[in-house]
Amino acid sequence: MLTKLREIVDKVVSAHSLIDALDQLVSNTTQVMKTDCCSVYIADHQRQIYTLMATQGLNKSRRRISLRFNQGLVGLVGQRAEPLNVADARVHPHFKHLPGIGEESFRSFFGTPIIHQRQVLGVIVVQQREQREFTESEESFLVTLAAQLAGILAHAKAQGMWFEKGNRLHLTGSAASSGVAIAKAWWDDTQPLLEHVAPASCLNINAEQERLTIAIDSAGKEFRRLRKRFDSDLQKETLAIFDLFSHLLNDPLLRTDLKAHIDDGDQAEWAVRQVVETYSNRFANMKDLYLKERARDIRELGQRLLYFLCDDKPNEQQWDEPIVLLTRELTAAMIATVPAGKLAAVVAQDGAANSHAAILSRALGIPTIMGVDFTPHTVHNNLVVVDGYRGDLLVNPNRHVLAEYRRLLREDDELEKIVECDQQHRAVTKDQQRIMVHINAGLSADSHFALNKGIDGVGLYRTEVPFLLQRSFPSEEEQINQYRTILHTYPDQPVVMRTLDIGGDKPLPYLSIEEDNPFLGWRGIRFTLDHPEIFMIQVRAMLRASIGLNNMDILLPMISGINELDDAKAIIERAYTDVAQTALAAGQQLHKPRLGIMIEVPSMLYQLHALVGRVDFISVGSNDLTQYLLAVDRNNARVANVYDALHPAVLHALKHIVDSAKKYQLPVCVCGELAGDPVGALLLVGMGYRSLSMNARNVAKIKYILRHIDSVDMTSLATQVLHVDIADDVRKLTTRFIEQHQLGGFIRAGNK
Repeated sequence: MLTKLREIVDKVVSAHSLIDALDQLVSNTTQVMKTDCCSVYIADHQRQIYTLMATQGLNKSRRRISLRFNQGLVGLVGQRAEPLNVADARVHPHFKHLPGIGEESFRSFFGTPIIHQRQVLGVIVVQQREQREFTESEESFLVTLAAQLAGILAHAKAQGMWFEKGNRLHLTGSAASSGVAIAKAWWDDTQPLLEHVAPASCLNINAEQERLTIAIDSAGKEFRRLRKRFDSDLQKETLAIFDLFSHLLNDPLLRTDLKAHIDDGDQAEWAVRQVVETYSNRFANMKDLYLKERARDIRELGQRLLYFLCDDKPNEQQWDEPIVLLTRELTAAMIATVPAGKLAAVVAQDGAANSHAAILSRALGIPTIMGVDFTPHTVHNNLVVVDGYRGDLLVNPNRHVLAEYRRLLREDDELEKIVECDQQHRAVTKDQQRIMVHINAGLSADSHFALNKGIDGVGLYRTEVPFLLQRSFPSEEEQINQYRTILHTYPDQPVVMRTLDIGGDKPLPYLSIEEDNPFLGWRGIRFTLDHPEIFMIQVRAMLRASIGLNNMDILLPMISGINELDDAKAIIERAYTDVAQTALAAGQQLHKPRLGIMIEVPSMLYQLHALVGRVDFISVGSNDLTQYLLAVDRNNARVANVYDALHPAVLHALKHIVDSAKKYQLPVCVCGELAGDPVGALLLVGMGYRSLSMNARNVAKIKYILRHIDSVDMTSLATQVLHVDIADDVRKLTTRFIEQHQLGGFIRAGNK
């Protein structure tokens, strides 16, 4: 039967249209199962009906046959979301006779739902004239077939090949940059792709080296030109992105690797693909979403090198009106090369919210959606609406939808102007409770983030980046230069430097680590304690970098027990004594930094009392804490819907931490994604947190929201939420709270 199952699925997949696919399905299923009838009903959740879309055995007339969700045996299958096997359908209490299709001649009925990500997409039914129950093997076959069909239907629906009226499509993706746009869509198919580069050799190594050198120089000139375009932009992070690309382009290790491949006889394009994929894979396999997205930046660099290696580069496109750019994968250079004022929004088939392209979109206020599974020819040159709050792409919407989104667009513009004019103010609640707002940083580009924007310092600086980019452990001097740069950027504000969080899921290219479960393995403090020589060099570099600036704190990651903390403290104390003596001999004085730990492993929730006298502060890593509490790999798409920072267990853990911190007089900060989310920030302040650290893009809106709500109201909200048992109910409560305070524009389109 497995062979027959594969044959049916293959025929369905190779069909020219969805209707043809369903016709193939019912025809072949009837033949393989030797049944008298097979039918597929497709769910319309908006109208709450099932429509008979394909059948072999029933008399399908020209009129559409439909059942309401609560009608008939088909409705019962969908309602229960489970199979139904009935020997005589006509005597079942839920049986509904549909006249004119000949169903009355069939007695036995077996139906199973077609489910994708918990949503019933339809029901597949087999029937026979004789009165009998279908066997277990028949049940198993049809259930397995429905599971295979679910993915095919979900893909078709995502691509717009669904049963819609007219040409109107509603596609969804991940919201990467908020806002609303209305314009014609334009598909960009001009960029060369790394994955299309095949292995190729060169005949003239010197000529190939020259081609590569010219391409590198051309890419460097482009990055400098694009940077100059934004030179007057107040949001300096846009400039830093192109600085980063220039820095990577001039990296001697990257150039050496490229040259070595060409010296071995590889064509320049093939050398670029191999080197770029090697570098990007170091980041792509990481758990940390921020660092994971740096793989895309390196791939973008490779894409631009390919672009300049091509001899047939297309001319720059000109548009009369603003357009919605459709692309496979969005790049920062792609955004920058569209003429000013001509880019209304971006929709990408691939990508995520932490890429530098997404950061640039947010900095420029361009609504952006990533991960939209669209078919280009169904969207290109059509009028579309992009809803960057919900991640929706509406193709050829009706006039009522258009009128509503035009109203929302006007309101969005008004709100953005208000927030921009107000971003210099300190973060205080409406009743004057001071909230410290810090930023999370990691790359050199982040040193420019949020300058002159009223932030209170760096709540989390990831030190592992220089370790991940190199071929060997960076020297103490190399680390000093890296750390001193960030400390110099914020001379009058605290910078919390997290020690190495590598190992396991963040493998170094020069230190192979193979583990069955890296998320629970050799990483963070476990790695550095097993390599005290590496840990000692890093801590010494941090301390030496801080001399004369005195604005550095040290943060230890992945602490799961007091023994780890004590062992780490002993190494830090030795390093401090050594550096302090050397500094004193040189007429300098070393300020002893504060020491803190990340609260991200659940075991530490029950040892907070033991931190008294051992640490000076604690920092909550809400991302990992949520992951470990819920036993969910947040990078696994199959269980992504289970990962929820508003899960009641997570909220109670956060409340326990802040209450314990107050009890033991330990300063506490939250430095995960939750702190930069409007809903999360309100709940955290309501629980009692007074220090939040977030990505720079969220600073202005979080400060604005906090200034317009009393802390007592946030406390009341948090109290209500902590009595709720379901995350969706938490979301409803907080959404209603935000709407009641006239701040709904921060979580959806429109500000009214």
